[in-house]
Amino acid sequence: MDGLIMAGQLLLGLSILVILHELGHFLAARAFGIKVEKFYLFFDAWGFKLFSFKVGDTEYGVGWLPLGGYVKISGMIDESMDTEQMAAPAQPWEFRSKPAWQRLIVMLGGIIVNVIVGIFIFWMVAFKYGNTFIPNDKLANGISPGIVGKQMGLQPGDKILAVNGQKLIYLDEILSSKVLLNNTKLTISRDGKAIDLRVPESVLDSISKYKIREFVGPRVIAKKVDSVVTPQDLQPKVSLLGKIKALFFKPVAVKVEAPAFEAGMKKGDSILAVNGKSVKFYGDITAEVAKNKGKKIAIEVLRGSEILTLIPKVSQNGTLSIIIPTIPPPVVNIEYGFFESFSVGVDKGWSSFTDNAKGIWKMVTGKLSARNISSPIGIAQVYGSDFDWEKFWSLTGLISMALAFMNLLPIPALDGGHVVFLIIEMIKGKPLSDKFMERAQVAGFVILLSLMVFAFGNDILKGFGI
Repeated sequence: MDGLIMAGQLLLGLSILVILHELGHFLAARAFGIKVEKFYLFFDAWGFKLFSFKVGDTEYGVGWLPLGGYVKISGMIDESMDTEQMAAPAQPWEFRSKPAWQRLIVMLGGIIVNVIVGIFIFWMVAFKYGNTFIPNDKLANGISPGIVGKQMGLQPGDKILAVNGQKLIYLDEILSSKVLLNNTKLTISRDGKAIDLRVPESVLDSISKYKIREFVGPRVIAKKVDSVVTPQDLQPKVSLLGKIKALFFKPVAVKVEAPAFEAGMKKGDSILAVNGKSVKFYGDITAEVAKNKGKKIAIEVLRGSEILTLIPKVSQNGTLSIIIPTIPPPVVNIEYGFFESFSVGVDKGWSSFTDNAKGIWKMVTGKLSARNISSPIGIAQVYGSDFDWEKFWSLTGLISMALAFMNLLPIPALDGGHVVFLIIEMIKGKPLSDKFMERAQVAGFVILLSLMVFAFGNDILKGFGI
């Protein structure tokens, strides 16, 4: 069920953005009197489609191959590779018959719409939901670094004072692109002394591997154990297909680990110490437990007025299978008026667009691993298995800006490739040959297919922990 919710959110978000992107091309083409033969969500590869209908000269429909969408513009070498049409004499309603500046606007139409849509989404999200921040000066216990934060030298209890010499107002800024993409200098307070640390350029590679939660968060106090997972809780649910398979094949035994339950831990216990080390904060508990994967550890708990010592064996993934709530950090809720939120949306849209540019440049220059490229699998996982409108629209806005940037790249078969060829034509004073354009389109398809295979490979390998 979780997978269906993830896939559903991804499909809905991308469908909205693809339709609006293609609508940008469509409206620009029609504005200049160019005939648009098809407007499709998804590709009707080899002529197969889910459904279609025709209005005027345009066929609208949904294809079966969910890899985007397209508009087929008359007299243009595009995804359709309609060489027969291009061999016939040019007609006044065709793309190739129009001035280069009009064709340039048509090609930029989708990108422009994606930028507008992204900014609009951020504007509306800011207006409806506002923003919630963690005030840095209210974190009396400092921060709790995860695996990534510890790799760069941060320690539990550190207090971050400044970023590149500027006072840190909200802790949330640490997770922003201006920190993660710019070899940033952090000034921290540790044991009353100010220390400077650099955020390494490899930090995004580490975050890609361990997830953003393993960077930096507030140091929060652990409360009593809220839930202890039992072996019954961990038994996998058998689907109807699984039951049918079991009739013919012997089921593979699954090792169930419920360390805390087996050691006698109960709901309401307060963890006092792990292996003799006093623990008060949630991050201290998880760190001590994670250091002892597959080993037995001594845990002191307070149960009522009695102190007990339990000896669980930590699971192979470094957990005890318990849920411990925490005392949440202080937060500030900021609400924006209708026009005030517009500037917030513009700032968010622009930073999202430039972040994509910085990320791609770092990959090109070798400062960032290409393992950070994600396929729809990775994007679906970011959407998550719980549907939340604020998260859905925020992520969809980010994807809209990413699509705008990616389509601007000078790769044949993308809008950016056509833009480059049109600019060359405007400089030369004559168009590039149809044969060259056809070959460039094929080359572009090969590049895009290779990138897609690489991205899917990335996410599949990440799924196996590679």
